[in-house]
Amino acid sequence: MINNNNVLIIGAGLCGSLLALRLAQRGYKVDVYESRPDLRKVDISAGRSINLALSDRGLKALRLCGMEEKAREICIPMFGRLMHDRAGNTFASNYSGRENEYINSISRGDLNAILLDEAEQHENVTIHFNSGCKKVAIENKIAYFKNYETNEQFKVKADVIFGTDGAGSSLRKSYVSERKFLFSYSQNYLNHGYKELEIPADKNGNHQISKQHLHIWPRGDFMLIALPNRDGSFTVTLFLSYDEGEYNFNYLTSEENIIAFFEKEFPDALALIPNIKEEFANNPTGPLGTIKCSPWSYQDKTLLMGDAAHAIVPFYGQGMNASFEDVFVFDEILNHFEDSQETINWEMVFKTYHKARKKDTDAIADLAIDNFYEMRDHVANPLFKEKRQLEMNLEKTFPNQYSSKYSLVTFNEHIGYKEAMDKGRAQDKALLNLIADDEVHTHLEITQKELKVILEKVLQETNEILKEDKIAGL
Repeated sequence: MINNNNVLIIGAGLCGSLLALRLAQRGYKVDVYESRPDLRKVDISAGRSINLALSDRGLKALRLCGMEEKAREICIPMFGRLMHDRAGNTFASNYSGRENEYINSISRGDLNAILLDEAEQHENVTIHFNSGCKKVAIENKIAYFKNYETNEQFKVKADVIFGTDGAGSSLRKSYVSERKFLFSYSQNYLNHGYKELEIPADKNGNHQISKQHLHIWPRGDFMLIALPNRDGSFTVTLFLSYDEGEYNFNYLTSEENIIAFFEKEFPDALALIPNIKEEFANNPTGPLGTIKCSPWSYQDKTLLMGDAAHAIVPFYGQGMNASFEDVFVFDEILNHFEDSQETINWEMVFKTYHKARKKDTDAIADLAIDNFYEMRDHVANPLFKEKRQLEMNLEKTFPNQYSSKYSLVTFNEHIGYKEAMDKGRAQDKALLNLIADDEVHTHLEITQKELKVILEKVLQETNEILKEDKIAGL
């Protein structure tokens, strides 16, 4: 079949650029409009989300488009978390008991740049920068733009329009304002915001702390994290309440308060952040929110993807991976409809995609909130440490029979987020029950035979919990 549809994509971020590349590979004529300047020519990071965690689901989608190896070239593998206490002591917690499972720190800008480069290699792709979408007339499939360089206003008509324009999506706002159909929308914020700082490289350009870990300073009501960059620096992010607790962003308005806060809570990090006063004053404080909406499409005309459809908080490191997986799932559905029909029924494609994907994006949104509390508080809890040690032992000893919740979500790209969440939560409950009932002690040397007994108990109780949850309609 010949793909003669003219596709308009609003947003040339990570999801939009990957979608443009994949649709171009399938033969569609694609025009992409991006409100910001070309990030390959202008630095537009502005103190926000400089690096991200790329894992198996994202790599699966990049592999589909022939981009996995190029992405891996700009990755830094992280094999686990390294926790820092107030005294500067550290303890490591691997992401998996299997040696070949790790996540990757990657520059948002560098990854976006190689996707844009690859998309522009296709003659059927045109990318327009500095072109902000103001609204979409969804019935007529017309998008209205403003060129920020010339102030010219113009409109573009297409056969189908995709909104990959992030949490502030113009297409999603048009769904609300045009009132053409019943559209459900929720946007829920944490009371915490985030601010990015930097640990620079040492004088030789090397990392000052382990680059093989995601660093966490968990403090109960707040936390600091750090991810490595290829230039030897670390992007450091403070997650803190706006106005609650002894320390909050409203309190940290003077240099004196900022330094006193870090000296008390993060002394080892403070010693590595020489420009903390300037960075704290100049880098913005960003909000942390979850967006859920339904349906994502309108008839055969428009579709939301990525953060425009399901923005999540960053605490599972799955926001980018979920958006990339959107493209993978959508591509699989296109395969079915292109193979079975002479012309594509976009309405059925969109509805099929929404049905296949929505439950999984809702699940990862909920998991990300769960992990917020785990990272800032539970990782330092003795019971959590005991459970995590047991999980590591089970994964290492029985790599084909057991995967923790984290591994199910992060390293098992062949199952959906919903299945991973349900099974993972049931396993967590089963493990905690064993520990609480004094049936296992991780501080003692456990033989492989004893571990086998524990594994069988965990699997049996997990299945029973899943059956009970199903009966209860959970």
